[in-house]
Amino acid sequence: MNRNQLLKQIMEYDFVLYELQLYLDTHPNDMRALKMFKQVSDTVCSLRKEFESKFGPIIARNNESTTTWQWLESPWPWEN
Repeated sequence: MNRNQLLKQIMEYDFVLYELQLYLDTHPNDMRALKMFKQVSDTVCSLRKEFESKFGPIIARNNESTTTWQWLESPWPWEN
């Protein structure tokens, strides 16, 4: 999967996760939704790890290097 495809998939799962969060705010006892939230959360976490291992940090606070500021090494959205 290329960078843009992976980033699009992350954004799609983040959207689902946010919608589930809003739903759970009003339906906190819905076990099916809670299970789905956990599954989607695990999936997006895995996708972010894959993205960052291949392309560098997806958000600045995930810069783990102590020798370079990797955040600047990724292309900015307008550079594509």
